[in-house]
Amino acid sequence: MSFLTQTATRRVAMASRSVMAQAPRPFSMATRLQKNPVEATKDTLKQVDRKVSDKLVDGINAASKTAEKVQDTNIGSKVKGTAEQVKGEAAGKAEELKGKTAGKTEELKGEAKGTAQEAAGK
Repeated sequence: MSFLTQTATRRVAMASRSVMAQAPRPFSMATRLQKNPVEATKDTLKQVDRKVSDKLVDGINAASKTAEKVQDTNIGSKVKGTAEQVKGEAAGKAEELKGKTAGKTEELKGEAKGTAQEAAGK
């Protein structure tokens, strides 16, 4: 064998070994879907925003249910009943004072008549 043939054979043999020693390639030929730090941060923020929004909606729903329960309970009727009671008491007190005033007026009329008769009889 000639010198050139030996050298070429060795180089081809070495080249084939170096090709075999390369890192293994992934099974899939598609590009890897890796997210850069900006995209990963955006996704994390979206998840956090979604969770916060869900909690806020839950809070709003709970508040509206509580408001409905307050309206549905007898609080309104109790307040109405108390108002009617106070109104009745005030009307009763007004009638009482009206009666006292009428009585006092009649009393003063009687005294005035008595005084007038005494003055006329003298």
